[in-house]
This record gives sequence, C-alpha cells and structure tokens, in this order.
Amino acid sequence: MSKDSPLIPSQPGRIVSHVTDMNENTDAILDAFHAAMRHVSSTVYAITTGHGGARHGIIATAVSSLSFDPPSLLVCINRSASLHEPLASVDTFCVNVLGLGNRDVADQFMLKQAGEERFAIGDWEEHHGVPVLANAQSSFVCKTAHSHEFGTHTIFIGELIAASHRDNATPLTYYDRRYIDISNAPDQPG
Repeated sequence: MSKDSPLIPSQPGRIVSHVTDMNENTDAILDAFHAAMRHVSSTVYAITTGHGGARHGIIATAVSSLSFDPPSLLVCINRSASLHEPLASVDTFCVNVLGLGNRDVADQFMLKQAGEERFAIGDWEEHHGVPVLANAQSSFVCKTAHSHEFGTHTIFIGELIAASHRDNATPLTYYDRRYIDISNAPDQPG
C-alpha cells in the first residue's frame, strides 16, 4: 500500500472502514465517520446569545481555540439548530465551558424545549448582552468576526471581548455517547 493510499492499514483491535470512492459509498463513509467520532472525547460547551429580548442556547462540542492574535474561538453550529438563526442575527455570543458541576445545565439544554426554558437551571448572568453561566469552568464572550457555511453547519469565528475561569475545575467531557469524568483517569504511559 502506498503512503498516499486512502486506506488506513488495519492493526489488531482496530476497526477500519475502507472507502475508496466517496461518490459511491457516502453511507459507508458517514457510518465510519460517526463510529470513529464516538471515540473522540470532547469538552461540552453551552453556546449562548441574546436576540429579540430572549436568551438562546444549545449544547455543542464543535468548538476550538483559533488564534491568540487576535484571541479567537471557532464554533460550529448546525443550520437546523434552534440557536442558528439567533446567533446569525447578532454579533455577540458566549462559549460557556461546562464543568462536572454543570451536568444539570447540559441535561436541561438537551431537552426538547428551546429559548428561555433552557435557562431554568443554572446561575445565569448577563454580560455584553449575552447569557454567561456564573459557575462555568470558563466563559468566553466573543464578538462575531466572520461566519462561513460548510455542509450542514455554519462556522462562527468569534474574537474574544471578555473571559473568566475557575481554578481547578474539571471539564464535563462527552465520549461514546455519554458524559464521563476524566478527573480520576489514570495516567497512561505514552
């Protein structure tokens, strides 16, 4: 197999899906993508904004630091999500990094209702016109600098205008379709 082959070599204990033609195997590659992504742990975030006199928010895991100059984050939101239209209509949002103690907030945000009902749990404050979870592990208030549509999502790039964090907070982590506590994970030799 050449080093440029689209195939990933199989190793003991590794499940590999080989797809050589995206046009003919879109279901297979999508299934392989979902299966592989279930085994990538992610920090859990509550993305929030204010629009039309109401608070809006969703739970997301597709968040990343983007740059330190200027300090910025990248947030990916499905265009069918309840937050998408409000977020696309305003220029400020907050990325609340949820800690282990915020599991109830994550559960509340995952319920079917949208809008204000999602904020029934948690100590929410307003800063720069957006909801900020007072006891989040960290909170980043951002001004939208750019947005770009790709596939089913819009990528929002936010430049930081305010930040806060709590020392010694353990992040709420999502892995294999469930929340996990990484605070007691044993160190594994590299």
